[in-house]
Amino acid sequence: MINHISGKLVEKTPTYAVIEASGVGYVMQISLNTFSKIAENEQCKLYTEQLYVRDDMPRFFGFADTAERSLFRQLVSVSGVGGTSALLMLSSLSAAEIQNAIVTGNVALIKSVKGIGEKTAQRIIVDLKGKMGKEELSSEFFTSGNNTLKEEALSALVMLGFNKAAADKVLDKIIRTEGTGQTVEQLIKGALKNL
Repeated sequence: MINHISGKLVEKTPTYAVIEASGVGYVMQISLNTFSKIAENEQCKLYTEQLYVRDDMPRFFGFADTAERSLFRQLVSVSGVGGTSALLMLSSLSAAEIQNAIVTGNVALIKSVKGIGEKTAQRIIVDLKGKMGKEELSSEFFTSGNNTLKEEALSALVMLGFNKAAADKVLDKIIRTEGTGQTVEQLIKGALKNL
């Protein structure tokens, strides 16, 4: 099993990053939290996790820190929560918000993540409540000051599986109400709450 990959960051989007190490380009799916932490870097170190969708089809996930990876591992250990759902949770909410929601039993907050229904939210709380606090989780919020285009946010939402027309409409609404000074992370987080 690979613990981490360090190398040149050759490509990055809000949903995946490509790191070149020893002449090999590794594609890893990432959360918005990780994207914001690596956005300005040329060199990068990502902690990895590998999940199998089928026996012959591994998917690689990368995280800027071990705390986020640990929370990801806990989330995918819950029946009904796959890698994509866990990554969507880590993109929609901060690690601290997820941890707090689990500890306090806040079903509504967890359920606010696209694709997480009430039963799954309840299962996450029941399965993980006793495990929270055993490992230190990051409480940082998205802090990237990098200004990006609406198209980058739209592309990320489409890659996450959302309908392009619906995502475009929601992004337009956010830009109208919040202004044009949004970061790509803010646009995507706002859209995730309204899709």
